[in-house]
Amino acid sequence: MTPTPTTPTPTTPTPTPSLEANPRLGQWMTIEPDGRVVVRSGKVELGQGVLTALAQIVAEELDVDPARVVMVATGTDGSPDESYTAGSLSVQHSGSALRAVCAQVRVLHLAEAAAGWGVTPDALEVVDGTITAPDGRRTSYWEQVRVLSLDREVAPGARAKRPGAYQVVGRSMPRLDLPDKVAGRPRFIHDLRPAGMLHGRVVRPPSRGAILASVDEAAARRVPGVVAVVRDGSFLGVVAEREENVLRALAALRSGCVWKEEDSLPVERDLAGFLVSAPTQETVLSDTGATAGSPGGSRSVRARFFRPFLAHASLAPSCGLAVWEGDRLAVWSHSQGVYRLRASISRSIGLDPEQVVVQHVEGAGCYGHNAADDAAFDAVLLARAVPGRPVQVVWTREDELSWGPLGPAMVVDIEADLDEAGRVQRWVHDVWSNGHASRPGPPSSPLLAATQVEAAETAMPAGDPPLQNGGGSGRNAIPLYDFPRQLVRTHRLTTMPLRTSALRALGAHLNVYAIESVVDQLAVLAGVDPVEYRLRLLTDERARAVLCAAAERAGWGSGDRGPDVGLGIGLARYKNRGAWCAVVAEVEAEASVRVRRLTVAVDVGLVVNPDGVVNQIEGGALQALSWTTKEQVRFDTRTVTSRTWEDYPILTFSEVPPVDVVLLDRPEYPSLGAGEASIGPTAAAVGNALFAATGLRVRTLPLTPANVVAAMD
Repeated sequence: MTPTPTTPTPTTPTPTPSLEANPRLGQWMTIEPDGRVVVRSGKVELGQGVLTALAQIVAEELDVDPARVVMVATGTDGSPDESYTAGSLSVQHSGSALRAVCAQVRVLHLAEAAAGWGVTPDALEVVDGTITAPDGRRTSYWEQVRVLSLDREVAPGARAKRPGAYQVVGRSMPRLDLPDKVAGRPRFIHDLRPAGMLHGRVVRPPSRGAILASVDEAAARRVPGVVAVVRDGSFLGVVAEREENVLRALAALRSGCVWKEEDSLPVERDLAGFLVSAPTQETVLSDTGATAGSPGGSRSVRARFFRPFLAHASLAPSCGLAVWEGDRLAVWSHSQGVYRLRASISRSIGLDPEQVVVQHVEGAGCYGHNAADDAAFDAVLLARAVPGRPVQVVWTREDELSWGPLGPAMVVDIEADLDEAGRVQRWVHDVWSNGHASRPGPPSSPLLAATQVEAAETAMPAGDPPLQNGGGSGRNAIPLYDFPRQLVRTHRLTTMPLRTSALRALGAHLNVYAIESVVDQLAVLAGVDPVEYRLRLLTDERARAVLCAAAERAGWGSGDRGPDVGLGIGLARYKNRGAWCAVVAEVEAEASVRVRRLTVAVDVGLVVNPDGVVNQIEGGALQALSWTTKEQVRFDTRTVTSRTWEDYPILTFSEVPPVDVVLLDRPEYPSLGAGEASIGPTAAAVGNALFAATGLRVRTLPLTPANVVAAMD
């Protein structure tokens, strides 16, 4: 593959989709007379620290103290519409938009002062929002708000600062959201307690496609404090004054239900077989002459890789809050896309979108399209029965693990044909998977409860974003390496037994694992060190740099680590156009796979907040480690059976290894997202380290003792 060209950061900010969709300055920010800079981004805080990084960009471009910057939580009643907060694009899109907005706001204020004083704007200095002329005359942004309106469109040509002049960007700044969290002050949506709030819960069907035949509501209605029992088709819920009472009523209601059920799910033990035999839609992502099935060399490597369905497994279950006031509806949600959630809600209940306001409030963990939007719509349906009173719905742990959207199960087949010298002559990569995108918004992706009400909406099988938007099952399927003849295809299932959608990194998790495993195998066949072998295949200098940095920091090739211990490496450029990341894993394999250390090198271009980047890279690496070694959704022929932490184990604190992150700061290049870059390389590094420790190539995830033993056969 020819590496995507990169160019240094210009001083004139480049247009972004966010700014093109929201071109007015006043949509993004307001300068208040009291000295505050109130900023409205369309990206939401999901625990990734993005609002802190955006505040740094604003403070930098305006030359104000970061303490003056107030980041307003996103809402459909005043924030720019930046679609979803997803794909590690927040700093790229929202950050670039705010850089351009603030550059122009600064120019406007300098021009206003210069015109009044009869000097040129270049002669003026700005320190913490105070504008000073050479002769000592002063004004400030806060004084000028009386005469300077931001109700205008962003004009081209406003020049942003050069990176060499940065004072705030590039330095670690304390996270804006952490003080409340550390001190235990109410901040999460679960903490909201508006006056008159009621508690709601929903009875989930016992299986996929189950239809509610009848229900005896009497026992539930006798529970003290029950305000309403709501039934609409197969949607069933209860509302009560107190949480303990709504839980009692939920149990009573569940026991009074009669459901019509049937088998609808594939056999779990042959899930890989189901994926490759189900009806699919084929898409060719890359074809450089490697016609499938044609002979390509004297030797060949064939390998099949598999991962199961994965759950989001958020720290806290999803939560939503809603209140009806006449024909107007207010919703609070930890959704990743408040405008798209509003579109889904308004369509399902027949309101004009302008009658619905959705306000973002932080939740405790989000790694893609989880059940936050579904919980919000549950609250909407229950609140309709008690107009004027807010209803909070919190999902149970069982609901969260079994009914939230899942990361798709995947199969990857790779064929590599080699010449007599061991060089790759032909590379074929095929992916079988459900789609990775069924986020709310489009009619084809209704919210969960909307598929269960009497006037049910039909959910279509999840789709995949096009490759130019990052891809889905094909994300990172095109190798970063320079193979002369490639064929890369996805086979998206057109049936969806379990609801799938976006989970952190999408298809990159298994695609990078598979590619890096085969490349590692080719290095062994060639008798070449795995790092050196990769360097021979790479012309992308930034990829080479992170590979060398990770290997050097990890002490690659030095020292004897003892029996049953191995080092493995993994490399990828996220989406083949995002951040570059290389990971070295040190693995000990005895009774189980234990990762002793991870060393990560990453290039995200201009680093806005070093601590923030390190935190995101660490978090992604540890989540990938959990997926790769432990996580697997279990199911029978009717429903998901892994409904508790015992059935769905995740990485525990005692299993977390030290993570050493090396940042390759590139201030001359645009900032790139960090959160998902380490997912694929970490998984690959662990798999390759397991081979180094045991001599086994384990191609079925997770790397449990059972799957390792099966690989021996």
